[in-house]
Amino acid sequence: MSIAPVRPESDVSAGVGLSGLAALAAWLLVCRNWASLAEALSLPGPRAPLSGPYAAVATLVLTGAAMTAWSLLVDKVHRRPSTGIDWTRRRPLAETLDVSITKLAGLWATWAAIAFFYCVGRWYWDGQYLFAMQVLGAAAIPLFLLSIPYVLWLDRVLVEPRDAAWHFGAMLVGRGDWAAEPVRSHWRAWAIKAFFGAFMISILPGGFARVVEGDFAGAIHDPVALGALVIEALFLVDVQIGTVGYLFTFRPLDAQIRSGNPLLAGWVAALLCYPPFVWGTMGRADVLGYEVNTPGWAHWMAAYDLLAWGWAALLVGLTAIYAWATLAFGLRFSNLTYRGVVTNGPYRFTRHPAYLSKNLFWWASTLPFLVSSGSLTDAVRNTVLLGLVSAIYYWRARTEEAHLLAEDPKYRAYHAWMGENAAITRGLARLGERLLPRPRG
Repeated sequence: MSIAPVRPESDVSAGVGLSGLAALAAWLLVCRNWASLAEALSLPGPRAPLSGPYAAVATLVLTGAAMTAWSLLVDKVHRRPSTGIDWTRRRPLAETLDVSITKLAGLWATWAAIAFFYCVGRWYWDGQYLFAMQVLGAAAIPLFLLSIPYVLWLDRVLVEPRDAAWHFGAMLVGRGDWAAEPVRSHWRAWAIKAFFGAFMISILPGGFARVVEGDFAGAIHDPVALGALVIEALFLVDVQIGTVGYLFTFRPLDAQIRSGNPLLAGWVAALLCYPPFVWGTMGRADVLGYEVNTPGWAHWMAAYDLLAWGWAALLVGLTAIYAWATLAFGLRFSNLTYRGVVTNGPYRFTRHPAYLSKNLFWWASTLPFLVSSGSLTDAVRNTVLLGLVSAIYYWRARTEEAHLLAEDPKYRAYHAWMGENAAITRGLARLGERLLPRPRG
C-alpha cells in the first residue's frame, strides 16, 4: 500500500471540541460564583455554589448545544454525504410512514430491552449508578415522545430510511425483508450506548462537584493539592465531552454510530477496563488490583519540594493530553465505535494518545514498585498487575485498529501515514518488533 503524502484530513474539526470546552468553562465560572451572582440579581434559592448533580447534567446540555451549533453553523456537517441525508429530496410523509412506524417499533423495543437490562443488573442500583438511573428514568418519557416527530421527519430525507433500526423493527413485526447483519449492527450500537452511557452519567456529578467547590487559590502553593485539583478539572473535561458524545449520536450532526466493533476480542478488551468487570460492585479490585500498600507519588516526594512540583506538572501534562484526545473527537466520542476518522489534535503524534497518556499517568502516579510495607512480594505483584493492565490497553488498541481498518480507506491511509511519519507511533512500533519479533519464512 502506498503512503499518502500528507496526513488525511480529520472528519472532526478542532472547533467542535473547543466550543464545548468554552461552554464548559463558562458554566463552571457561573456555578463557582453562583452565590454572588444570585445576590446581585436577587435570585431566589441558597447563596452557594451550584455543585449539585443536576447542575452537572445541565452542563451536558450546554456543552452539547455549543458543539452542535459549531458543527452545523461552521462545519456544516449536515450537508456531508456521510450523514446519509439528501435535503433536496423531501418525500411525502405518506411515502415513508410505514417505514417510520416499523423503525419506531424497533427503537422502542430496544429501549425496553435496555431498561430490563438495567433492572436486572444489580450494580445499577447501588452507589454512583443510582443517579444515572434517576436521570435515564426521567428522560424515558420525553425521549419516547420526541422520537416520533424526529423519526417521521428524518425518514423523509434519508437516502435509505430502511436502516439498522428498521431491520430490527421489521424482524419484530414479522416482515420478511429484514436482514440479520443490520440487526446485529443495531444491537452492537445500542449495547455500547446503554453500557457506557450509564457509566459516564454515573461518574459525572462527583468530579463536577469537586471542581466547582475546589479551592484553587488555597492550593496554589501546594504541588499535591494544586495538581490534584487541576487533574480533577481535566478529567471533568474528558467526562463531560465524552458523555455528550454518547448522547448526541444524531445523523444531521454526522455523529451517528456507523458501526460498532464486530470483534469479540474488542468487546472483551474494552469491558475489562470498566466496572463491574474489573473493579466490581463493591469497590474492590482483587484480580487486577495494583495499588496494594502503594501510598503514591505524593508520599515519596513529600520531602523534595522541587521534585514534587515537577512530578505534579508531569501528571497534569499527561492528563491534559488525555483530555485533549477526547476533545478532538467532539460530538463523536464513544468506545467500540466507528463514527468517522480523527487525525488532528494529539492524533497527529500517535494513534492512541488517550491510552498512552492514561497508562503513563497510572505508572507515574502510583509508582507500583514503591510500597510502604517494604514487601518485595507487594512490589512485584503491583508492578506485574499494572503491566497486565497496560497490556490490556495495548490489546484494546489493536482490536480498535482492526475494526477501523476494515471500515474506512481514510483510516487505512491515516494508519499507514502515522506508521511512517509520526515519531511516537513509529518508535513504539519498532520497540514492539524488537520485543516481539515476527517469525521469518
